[in-house]
Amino acid sequence: MPALTVVITGASRGIGQSLAKHFAQRGDQLLLTARNKETLTKTIAALQKEFPSCSIHGQAADLSIPEQAREFGRWCLSFSEPDILINNAGQFLPGSLAEEPDGQLEQQLRVNLGSAYHLTRTLIPSMVQRGTGHIFTICSIASLQPYAQGGSYSISKYALHGFTKNLREELKPTGVKVTGVYPGAVLTDSWGDFDNSSGRIMEVEDVAKMIVQATQLSPQACVEDIVLRPRLGDL
Repeated sequence: MPALTVVITGASRGIGQSLAKHFAQRGDQLLLTARNKETLTKTIAALQKEFPSCSIHGQAADLSIPEQAREFGRWCLSFSEPDILINNAGQFLPGSLAEEPDGQLEQQLRVNLGSAYHLTRTLIPSMVQRGTGHIFTICSIASLQPYAQGGSYSISKYALHGFTKNLREELKPTGVKVTGVYPGAVLTDSWGDFDNSSGRIMEVEDVAKMIVQATQLSPQACVEDIVLRPRLGDL
């Protein structure tokens, strides 16, 4: 398989970092971003050391700010037209709708929806013009199933689900694939010091492997939804 250009947001930890490693193993060119420049630099250095022949570039950006999201997209295009875009940047702020602080909804929408919206809109024209490409958006089980203390986080993820479904419908005639990814509980930083010695929740590798597999199908096949839950179900 020829090397592809893969754009990954939220790439310095968790699912994004695991995705970067898997695509680097394939020899793809990586264009990575995260909000924290220091952690992004460390991630790229570690990947470059492990995969010295892989082309890896990064630019720190706060994608919740529309102009920074668009600027990162333009930066990506200065390297190459992307073959794969993975909208992974996100933030989890727990709280009930009645008690969460003012402004939490707006914050969650900016991070969880706005980042994907503005970056995708910047990169879509090049994919459509070429007639190929694949856009993955990391939504959440919270996009499909409300739960206690989900609050504005769940609202923002429902919105991201709607964005993904609309994008899929619009891009069907263009040759560009769209996939929504809906993981349940995954062991990321959001879980703090959670003891997963019993294997109660999933690992970031589980999500990354499913996404990589979905990129390997024929041009006429599109995995629309990837839903992953812990074997024992949601917590």
